Amino acid sequence: MQRRDFLLRGSLLTAGYTFLHSLPGLARNAVTHAAAATRDIYRLFKEPQPVYRPFVRWWWNGDKIEKDELIRELRVLKENGIGGVEINPIKFPARTDDMGKASVMWLSDEWNDLLLAALKEAQSLGMVCDLIVGSGWPFGAEYLKGEERSQVVVIAVKKLEGPLEYETSMFDLFKEADPGITSPYPGRTMEMMKVMLVPDPLNNLEDVKDLTSQVQNDHLYLSVPKGKYALYGLVKIHGFMEVINGAPGANGPVLNHYNKEAVNKYLNHMTDTIQNRIGPLSRYVRALFTDSMELEGANWCSDMMEEFKKRRGYDLFPWLPFVLLKISSMGNTYDYTYGVALSPELKDKTERMRYDFELTKAELLEERFIQPFADWCRKNNVKSRVQAYGRGYFLLEGSFAFDLPECETWLKYGIGTKMPEDDPRIGRAYTMINKYVSSAAHLKGKKYISAEELTNTDMVFNDSLEILKIAGDQSTISGVTHPIFHGFNYSPPDAPFPGWIRYGGFYNERNPWWPYFRHFTDYKARLAALLQQGEMFADIAVLPPTADMWSIYSAQNEPFPHIIHPPYQTLVWEAIHKNGSGCDYVSERVIQDAVMKNGHMHYGPRKYHTLFMIEVRSMEPATLQKLYDFIQAGGRVFCIEACPEKSTGWKDHEQRDAQVQALVTKMKAQADRFILLKKPQKDFINWYRDIQEQYHIPPYVNIRNPHPFVTQVRYQTEDSEILFFTNSHMDEAYTVDVRISKAVSGNKQAWLWNPDNGERHHLSSFSGFIRLDLGPADSRLLVFDKTRKGPELKPLQLNNGGEPLAGPWKVEFRHLTGAVNEMEMADLKDLIEMEPFRHFTGIINYRHTLHVTDKQGTAWLDLGKAHGISEVFVNGQSCGVQWYGRRVYYIGEHLKPGNNALQIKITTNMGNYMKTLKDNRVAQYWTNEARKNQPIQSMGLIGPVKVAPEEGNTPYVRI
Repeated sequence: MQRRDFLLRGSLLTAGYTFLHSLPGLARNAVTHAAAATRDIYRLFKEPQPVYRPFVRWWWNGDKIEKDELIRELRVLKENGIGGVEINPIKFPARTDDMGKASVMWLSDEWNDLLLAALKEAQSLGMVCDLIVGSGWPFGAEYLKGEERSQVVVIAVKKLEGPLEYETSMFDLFKEADPGITSPYPGRTMEMMKVMLVPDPLNNLEDVKDLTSQVQNDHLYLSVPKGKYALYGLVKIHGFMEVINGAPGANGPVLNHYNKEAVNKYLNHMTDTIQNRIGPLSRYVRALFTDSMELEGANWCSDMMEEFKKRRGYDLFPWLPFVLLKISSMGNTYDYTYGVALSPELKDKTERMRYDFELTKAELLEERFIQPFADWCRKNNVKSRVQAYGRGYFLLEGSFAFDLPECETWLKYGIGTKMPEDDPRIGRAYTMINKYVSSAAHLKGKKYISAEELTNTDMVFNDSLEILKIAGDQSTISGVTHPIFHGFNYSPPDAPFPGWIRYGGFYNERNPWWPYFRHFTDYKARLAALLQQGEMFADIAVLPPTADMWSIYSAQNEPFPHIIHPPYQTLVWEAIHKNGSGCDYVSERVIQDAVMKNGHMHYGPRKYHTLFMIEVRSMEPATLQKLYDFIQAGGRVFCIEACPEKSTGWKDHEQRDAQVQALVTKMKAQADRFILLKKPQKDFINWYRDIQEQYHIPPYVNIRNPHPFVTQVRYQTEDSEILFFTNSHMDEAYTVDVRISKAVSGNKQAWLWNPDNGERHHLSSFSGFIRLDLGPADSRLLVFDKTRKGPELKPLQLNNGGEPLAGPWKVEFRHLTGAVNEMEMADLKDLIEMEPFRHFTGIINYRHTLHVTDKQGTAWLDLGKAHGISEVFVNGQSCGVQWYGRRVYYIGEHLKPGNNALQIKITTNMGNYMKTLKDNRVAQYWTNEARKNQPIQSMGLIGPVKVAPEEGNTPYVRI
């Protein structure tokens, strides 16, 4: 192979995609045929099948759908590298012109016929279809009645100081109790279950005075004794929540997920209605999908207290007003001091009871919703795909029953520029739930983990392909193996600009970067195709303090918990991966069901030699007994900040506390196997590195200089080892020295696989050490297998310097509106510094003349910093497209002696322009209003643009 051929197609720099797809048909067929002759895993990677390609959530906005437009949009998606759709009817977006188009009622004959037309067209295109249950989230319908509707029990508290004659109405208490949730149902009704006068502070339940019988005609008159008191109202709200963004026919009250009969009735009604019209869904549909389980604090069904007593062994109802906490949006607790102060003894008691209540709710959801949903999908011969989290779920086990567990990866400002430790939610695209969902899949031997990926409500119209890649790579690191992009809007092409937008990411033909979208979908498809063949490696387990969180704060609303307990929880698993190891979250149930032998904790296909417990203070004695067996078998347990000191729950807690303490004492006697660690004040990465070295925890990759923005994950197939490294910084490059362990490399051949273009090159001189040169937003995919033949990776000695190109530059601005402006720029600069163009969107062409006397002396072109997608042309010939990271091009083969025409094409984002459309309500809502008021973004070619010779003097191989 000629050196320049590698440079054209190599993974680091360039234009490999353009090269392959510019080949004539015969040559392309030859390349494809050669790929087919290799092992299956590489063929899947090089030419991913539709099932591995990204899917999109396909919003049927307001169900204002027409057959011809459904077919057109499917073809557009297919052409641009999308392999499947999740059909998702949803409320028509506000502020949007519907063009007078009528809505089609969910489950009507007309709706079902249109559904069938879409399913048949997708099938003819080789695309995969999933179908959401209901519409919006959580699902419900107008026809639900009585106990079929979701219920919540909440508290109202009014602080009083006596002596005082006090009068109040039940209406006032209802108003105080009514939680400020996101989507209250207008038809909700309230029932007063109990009214009490409670001394503040409360030391004994016998001091509580029940006033329920004194309520007359919905009014209460009472004499408050001297001192501080609080009037408590325990209120049940029937049908308290409305479906969020439900389409016509599927809006109304939310289903009661604690009512198994109602759940089955609802699910069967949906499939019976559809299949009676169009036949079995299994002919066309891969999976039935449940979206966000934002139950907003739902906690009740008609037999809740009966089930609690049966499971926990005591009556909770007298204590319920003190167990409950005040909730607001999404059901999250917002005031932990809302009620009266409790004595230390009562505080401990209510916290134990709060855990018991959360445990009971999670068990009922598992039995009455999770299992019936999975059974329903099996009955209909389709897979189950579920976001099994929110409030009330087992964070780990909630995903066990489903075929296709799903989590969420979001776009927010800070991604690509920040990675702080003081708030682990900033700079991370993966959400708190991702590690739970992916770990659950690993524990059950599932290789498919999907994500609602690139959800975007903060940076709409400013989501470049580069930031999509950074976020998508972070999603992969968290364990995701398949993205479901959020989302693609059903929007007729003649809809007023910018079209119908239900949510965020503007994946649309009107987006300037849409012609390049296929680069991103190909990249994501290749990763998914490869990683779904393997299993993510993890030999370390992490136990978060879920029981303590439930006891103190109650269950939180995942994936965005109001409280992260402890705040650094995420930093632990991140530090493990950034230091060359892999880990899973586990739970007490997993530990109890595990087998401890030969120095490992075995569960299903997983085994772990080490367990980290993050501030776990409450634990079941049965769990501790298994951990004692674990260390006896040769495993190690590290307790961060605290050792278990008490049991969970209330009944017989004194006896169970003593068992916990006795077991911990026995375990402490084995100081080399049961170790208490202090958390660091900062720098968790190097803290873990010190632990790794001190306690000889072997990483599979020794990373000499770990960095917050650089991380990795390892996958294993039957005969291959896969390492994926990412740099999550948009502007900074990092050089990372890594030594690959023999456990990974063994006697295998080292390869560099390129997800951009599907090519691979082997590292012929590999001896265990690699220096990774990760540019901004960059990634590397190393594969170790027994394939011996193939192109070799040649050492790239690229000059980091080069000669700057001085101005002037001739610049042409081709606006999205069709307007064209030309000017001359003496120096390149950010367009936000140029008032006439700071709100530009579209294509910018920068032109310059290169005078060449020595072709080898000007073989490389480095654009420096470019905000947008860049494409370089020399003498009218394309040198390739760069949509992320370094913008370095090999231009040598297109140069000629003398003058050469250089064109640098930059395609921008839309956000700056959308902010200026003051009369466009959609544009203003997403870019200028409230928390969506987006800052002006940098745009254009900033440089410095440099030319460099064929050979340089960089002292290391860039990989």
